[in-house]
Amino acid sequence: MADLKVTYDLVANAAYIQLADPQARPNVASMYPCDPVKVGGMINLDFDAGGRLVGVEVLDARSKLPEYMLEAAERIDLEGT
Repeated sequence: MADLKVTYDLVANAAYIQLADPQARPNVASMYPCDPVKVGGMINLDFDAGGRLVGVEVLDARSKLPEYMLEAAERIDLEGT
């Protein structure tokens, strides 16, 4: 199974799951917001110019993602401290 890059901002309680090859540094060309009522929050799907899914942004991440994933995520709220 491929490794996924997951970043997490504890202060914002937001996580980003990068699906594309981290070496490729894909540009997000469009974003599709999932229906917040149906998913019970804000989850955005990011696509590159070719229409490939490159990432998933999850707001209110503590209620949407497993704790082990957030614990293993790269903490971006700690950068520069």
